[in-house]
Amino acid sequence: MASLGVNIDHIANVRQARRTVEPDPVSYALLAELGGADGITVHLREDRRHIQDRDVELLRATVRSRLNLEMAATAEMEAIALRLRPDMVTLVPEQRQEVTTEGGLDVASQVGVLAELVGRLQAAGIGVSLFVDADRAQLDACSATGSRWVELHTGRYAEAPWTQQPQELVRLIEGSAMARSLGLRVNAGHGLTYQNVEPIAAIEGMEELNIGHTIVARALAVGLETAVRQMKALVQNPRRDPLFGQRP
Repeated sequence: MASLGVNIDHIANVRQARRTVEPDPVSYALLAELGGADGITVHLREDRRHIQDRDVELLRATVRSRLNLEMAATAEMEAIALRLRPDMVTLVPEQRQEVTTEGGLDVASQVGVLAELVGRLQAAGIGVSLFVDADRAQLDACSATGSRWVELHTGRYAEAPWTQQPQELVRLIEGSAMARSLGLRVNAGHGLTYQNVEPIAAIEGMEELNIGHTIVARALAVGLETAVRQMKALVQNPRRDPLFGQRP
């Protein structure tokens, strides 16, 4: 049975749109855990477009499940990871012009460099996963780095027309089997929704799915009515004096 890692980057996106203090992704991580999340995932990007350094620091101190830090394979991010010691680091590709991560990490072209980074992180007691496409060459390269985990990129499956989705699902099933044959543990994520997640969760050996955007979108739907009712009650029946903030 797969576990669920909840990505809260999109909570931070809402906050950063106004450069204000709310919604605070740290408090929303607690709500996700109360809802049953088995882990919290955040991506600290080089340009800090959503998650900020203070978020990761506070999450490290408050998350009671598992903290998974997605990051690029850079010296800056390595230093942050070694200082904060998240439960897991997931190495991902990163481009400034992209809206979200668009594909898997090209491990095959940088095995040596990544092997050194993986070794340093694992020596510090941090689990390391590599975010890759379900491709044999990439999975072989992941094994060569010494990493114990991979996260299969499910974007092609999620974005495929329904007529092509079965073949993308087969590719992920085969990729999972390949990874496990190499001794790698398997997670998956990207673009998964309430409508398409079940076939991925059912893949043999699948350990964790990291999902964010669709959960935040559903939360807006199931929570907005209550939020509006609460605000309307305050607007129509204010209980505090406008000058002194005291109850009448």
